[in-house]
Order: sequence, then structure tokens, then C-alpha cells
Amino acid sequence: MTAADTAPDPERATLDKATSENFPVAPFFLPRAWRDDLMAVYGFARLVDDIGDGDLAPGGADARLLGVSATDAEDRLVLLDAFETDLRRVFDGTPHHPLLRRLQPTVRRRGLTPEPFHGLIAANRQDQLVTRYETFDDLVAYCALSANPVGRLVLAVTGTSTPEWIRLSDAICTALQIVEHLQDVAEDLQRDRIYLPAEDMKRFHVQETDLAAKMTGASVRALVAYEAQRARDLLNEGAPLVGSVHGRLKLLLAGFVAGGRAAIRAIAAADYDVLPGPPRPGKVQLLREAGVILRGER
Repeated sequence: MTAADTAPDPERATLDKATSENFPVAPFFLPRAWRDDLMAVYGFARLVDDIGDGDLAPGGADARLLGVSATDAEDRLVLLDAFETDLRRVFDGTPHHPLLRRLQPTVRRRGLTPEPFHGLIAANRQDQLVTRYETFDDLVAYCALSANPVGRLVLAVTGTSTPEWIRLSDAICTALQIVEHLQDVAEDLQRDRIYLPAEDMKRFHVQETDLAAKMTGASVRALVAYEAQRARDLLNEGAPLVGSVHGRLKLLLAGFVAGGRAAIRAIAAADYDVLPGPPRPGKVQLLREAGVILRGER
């Protein structure tokens, strides 16, 4: 038996990560067709992030499926190029990777366009080349590639895309990305990436060495609190999207906003001490936040 025979199924290994996200990906209360399509979109988004982060399942199965040689299997830019080539087959051929084959019926059924998918690939290419962001606007521009396409795909899958709803969705998705960055400061630094704007680090007198410290200093905590408030403001800006829709979609979108708010509460409850590991909310906190949103209390 070879290592390839015992390696985990790359499709299953990717989809199983849905349970660790800050927000519900395809909850049980949605129609089966929506759940299937949302999981197909999630599989794409998760896989492209895993390529960009070097977090593919061991064994090299994904590289082989994408036609990447063993000598290039650790080259993330080569893998992203091959993944983009396979994405094109979703729209005009037969893709090789099982997650892209899973995506193809969704694309056809929902009339999805290539642009959001290419945006997610572009974000991961940028991660290989850009590791620091000078301003908050620079970070928001990155989130327009790394996060906002996911929200736009959710709206497209559920047939609810309008210019105003896309604007609100973008605010929510950017906020969720910023929250994830705050949770993962230490993990990102291990990859030589910092998603805290350099101008804000200077304002709060935070050096890069402070982010590598065992103990989270007061200046780092103040900086994280500042960025968390920015994320909270963006969530509040996008929250009217929940009140604009009805039925099960309303529950789904409330879950997205609630996931972000609950994560921010968890960060605050940890006194903004994010360096030992990502503060994460429990299910009770998530449900409480969702209830507040659905009642329209804030």
C-alpha cells in the first residue's frame, strides 16, 4: 500500500473544515438545493485558501489532481495557476479536481459568473507576494478579493443579488475577514503575514516583535480593540441586509452577522489577548447573538 492509498480524501478533508468557521456555512434549516450549492461554493473557497496557506491535505493528492508535478507540489503560485486553469474548465469543459466537479452543476444551475472565483484566487496570489498592509484602506481592498466574493456568491446562489444588498454583504464579509485576522494574529505571523495596518501599529506603538511575544502587551491589546471596533462598525453597517430578506435566507444571514459579533465578543472577553490562540465563541453565544439580530434589537 502506497502513501497515496492511505492519504485522506482531499474533497472530504476540505469540506469537513466547514464546522470550524465563525459562521454557519450550510445549516440544516435551508432547502437541500441551497445547502448543496453553498457547500460546493464553500469547497472552492476553502480549497483555494488552503492552497494559499500551504494547508492542503498531506499526501499531495490535490497537486496530482490539478496536474502539478511532485517537484512543484509545494509551490503555491504554481498550484494557484493550475487551480485557476481547472476553474476555467468549470465554465467550458470538465474540471479535474472533485471539488470543482462538485461546483460545476451549481455554476450552471445558479448562473454564477467566473469573477468572484477569480477574485478569491487573486487574493491568495496576493498573499504570496504582499505580507504587510500600510493602511486600513489597503486592507479593505484586500478583503474585496479575499472575502466579499463569498458573500456575493451566497446572494447569487439564493437568487437575491441587488446592488444595495451586495453593498451590505460586502460590509459584512469585510468585517468577518478582519475578525478572522484578529483571531489569527499569531498564526499569520508564523507565515510572515501581518494584517494589522502598519499605520495603526505605529499609532499604538506596536512593533512586529510585540506580536511574537509570549505575553500580549497593553499596546497590542489596545490595537486589537481598535480594529475590533472597526469590524463591529462594518457588521452594523451591513446588518440591515438581514432585515431586507425573509424566511430561511433571513436566518442564514443572521447567522453570518451573529458569527462575527459573537467572535468579537469572545475577543473582548479575552481582554483582547489574541496571541496565545484565537478566542472563539461558544454555540450559546452565537445563538444569543442570532436571536438579538432576528428580533431587530440592534
